[in-house]
Amino acid sequence: MLLSLGMSPSTTCFIILAAAVVLFVWNRLPVGIVAFAVTLSLWATGLVDLNQAFAGFGDPVIIFIASLFVVSEALDATGVTTWVGQQLITRIGSSQVRLLVLTMLLAATLSAFITPNGSVAALMPMVVVLGLRLERPPSLLLMPLAFGAHAGSLLLLTGTGINVIVSEAAADAGLGGFGFFEFALAGVPLVLGSVAIVVLFGERLLPRRTPNSIPPNLGDYARTMVKQYHLAGGLARLRVEHGSPLVGTPRSALDIAAYPDTEMVGVYTSEGAATEGAFHPNDVLVVRGATVSIRQLATTQALAPYAEPLAFNGDGQRDWADSLLSSEVGVAELIIPPRSAAIGMRVFPGMAARNGNLLILAIQRGGETLAPRETALAAGDALLVQGTWEALRANEDDADVLVVDSPDMVRRQAAPMGPGARRTIGVLIVMVVLLASGVVPAAIGSLLAACALIVLGVLSPNQAYRAISWTVIVLVGGMVPLSHALQSTGAAELIAQGLVRALGDAGPYGLLLGLILITAVLGQLISNTATALMVIPIALSAAAAFGVSGRPMLMAVNVMSAAAFLTPVAMPANMLIMGPGGYQFNDYWKLGLPTLVWFSIIALVWVPLIWRF
Repeated sequence: MLLSLGMSPSTTCFIILAAAVVLFVWNRLPVGIVAFAVTLSLWATGLVDLNQAFAGFGDPVIIFIASLFVVSEALDATGVTTWVGQQLITRIGSSQVRLLVLTMLLAATLSAFITPNGSVAALMPMVVVLGLRLERPPSLLLMPLAFGAHAGSLLLLTGTGINVIVSEAAADAGLGGFGFFEFALAGVPLVLGSVAIVVLFGERLLPRRTPNSIPPNLGDYARTMVKQYHLAGGLARLRVEHGSPLVGTPRSALDIAAYPDTEMVGVYTSEGAATEGAFHPNDVLVVRGATVSIRQLATTQALAPYAEPLAFNGDGQRDWADSLLSSEVGVAELIIPPRSAAIGMRVFPGMAARNGNLLILAIQRGGETLAPRETALAAGDALLVQGTWEALRANEDDADVLVVDSPDMVRRQAAPMGPGARRTIGVLIVMVVLLASGVVPAAIGSLLAACALIVLGVLSPNQAYRAISWTVIVLVGGMVPLSHALQSTGAAELIAQGLVRALGDAGPYGLLLGLILITAVLGQLISNTATALMVIPIALSAAAAFGVSGRPMLMAVNVMSAAAFLTPVAMPANMLIMGPGGYQFNDYWKLGLPTLVWFSIIALVWVPLIWRF
């Protein structure tokens, strides 16, 4: 071990800290691996014992951050964020300035609840489509979207995990945690200034680029499917009643020609498509044609409309696109892959799939929609099916079909305010009240909200687990011991003393400027979460050494941790927009530099006015 070589604990801690920074900047290893390497190094060198090494994963901050990911997923999955985005569309008109301002304000507002990464991911497809509609390249919109989201993360405690880490650090240091809405005192001027910079200088500082990839716009999915599959009219499904004159008669005996403008598509039973034999009670006839003739057929042959469990209407006069999607049901395209067990299966439009919870609307082969009659499926065939969102999602795990567009993605973009939206909003309101009032600790309030969303059926346990960014959890849990080691070994105090000696003559503002510069530089190169965890103990030690309050120091570190504007590597939101915006690495600093200066001004001038030294 290094300690056996005569190195002091603080020197050992410096070496581990420097190695971590180098590995983060090198960016060849996953950040989670680097975080675990830090934890193991601290244990191996004796700076922490085994319990201390893994104590970070039991920190309440971990529970709080994980719970916020679940709440964020619920807002996105139930279409709440999509609905908010659609409200934006109705208010933009043709004004490009209004588009920029409202886009950034919306991103900032969403970030306050669902983190910058979630906000950018939810709004990016919609913003790209809006830009194309107004003949604006995505490169002029997506960077403002991300920068607005970063600024908005400082509006509420729930905006980012760093807010939680900073508040917990202040509480642990005996300074009192920051209130739920207290962050807005810094966040509001950050948002307003960021919007002003983009409106005034964005046109000159942002590149005009054609992106290599554009996120799919599924907002008009239903009408796209109607056009793709040539759905010209409705299908009616009629069930044979026990008293029907058709019972016991051969299926070929039904004279469909007696009903003008009506065509028999097929008959199916609980065992699948039926081509021969007699009619039996509960057989289902699928017909296409005029509504009047279909009703006449149903009346004379004692047939009952059969629509359950799907929201499918056989009225041919109804707009198909309006009937395909709702908060309960949707549609999906399925491709039959080679070696699928479905090859050879006899199906027809209007037929219920074998499991009974999907309705086949249309079949295509070689890009051509097949006539509405029975056919045997072949490899490469495409089926348009309708069913509940849960039933459609189950196809993603079916090896016999390939799903073209994820039903979850379709629902989020095309069916706003879907199932569970009101329950999610209600849970969110209760969580905000609990966190703002301080009735329960933050970790408890957020955990109750996450559990409530599962108990109320908004999310399944698997959805909740998938929603959590385990990279962030591992990063925070692995770096917390380093943050503690910096304090326990005196390393943070040594750095702080160096800052005090170098900047002491400049007073507390000089010390604050030094912390701002350290955070700003590291924040462009490594994860902003890792940056905060490294600088927080230094800020507290420096404030103690100088004899001033650590609250303005911590808030300044918080502000600058969100100012990762110069490179795409420090924030996932910056990486999300890189491909769709067609950005290159050196595009970020042009708009990022004035925005970083604004954040620095807020941290240096405004923060000490609100949180006194």
